[in-house]
Amino acid sequence: MHPDIAKMNERYRQESEVLQKVRDEVAKVIIGQEDLVEALLLALLCNGHVLIEGIPGLAKTLAVTTLAQTLHAGFNRIQFTPDLLPGDLIGTMMYNPKTNEFTPHMGPIFANIILADEINRSPAKVQSALLEAMQEHQVSIGDQTYKLDEPFLVLATQNPVEQEGTYHLPEAQVDRFMFKLDVVYPTKDEEHRILKRMGKTSVDLSVDAVVEIADINRLRGLVDEVFMDEKIEHYILDLVQATRDPAWFGLDCAELIRYGASPRASIFLAVASRGKAMLNGRGYVIPQDVKDVAPDILRHRVILSYEAAAEEKSAEDILKLILDTVEVP
Repeated sequence: MHPDIAKMNERYRQESEVLQKVRDEVAKVIIGQEDLVEALLLALLCNGHVLIEGIPGLAKTLAVTTLAQTLHAGFNRIQFTPDLLPGDLIGTMMYNPKTNEFTPHMGPIFANIILADEINRSPAKVQSALLEAMQEHQVSIGDQTYKLDEPFLVLATQNPVEQEGTYHLPEAQVDRFMFKLDVVYPTKDEEHRILKRMGKTSVDLSVDAVVEIADINRLRGLVDEVFMDEKIEHYILDLVQATRDPAWFGLDCAELIRYGASPRASIFLAVASRGKAMLNGRGYVIPQDVKDVAPDILRHRVILSYEAAAEEKSAEDILKLILDTVEVP
């Protein structure tokens, strides 16, 4: 190995140990769900929002809350309900009878990490207010615009849309999430450990805050310095192109895809691949980094057709076919 590469890797390995402290703290509470925790850390590194989907009871909310507690950062949990109003989220203008003036009252969105719990239980007006915060990192209250604190991260949980009392999130909003994570059932062994730890009337869920905001900002700067060869860039572009024009890559699934991934997918794949390399203690990206992050970035950006539903094909099926077929550099 070239001395410069070895030195660079050692630097990234040392920096990744900061994130290992977070993993260790989260593991005090969360059993299993390593992929979920890894993706949340990656989102923190890459400045990307996360949508977490799964049936109730799989520790989605607990995982996000525990992660937030390991950081010296502002954290607010917002429970989304059908009667939630935009003002409940971003704040509103309050009348002060003493001064005879309206003054802004800041809502819970003004924090570094926002847990949007059961995000799909609120209607369009609330989602519209959240969309501005997610995309622009700012909110509008009255005729004034207010910048949000950095880092700003929305970690949203969502129950499957076919359950009672839920709304379908607009595709434009879903596309703003860097990752969409599907949380699955634990294994029997993991559930046995959960039972032994949580099957009590009193459970200690406390963790220590081990990372400062300055650490997060420093690590984000290092992510941008991770080397990506141009061949890897073209590999990312080919993966995204394959979702739009499968036939060009010899894939027989064009009729199953209604819309392919947007250019935002290419950008997120590049950033997340760099972040993945850093999590692995490397200063350069390899094709496996791209493959590791691709499903979570592309599954909500590939819109399937009615034919796919009729054939019981999922986005994961299409993405696996693409990842297995597109030539790896």
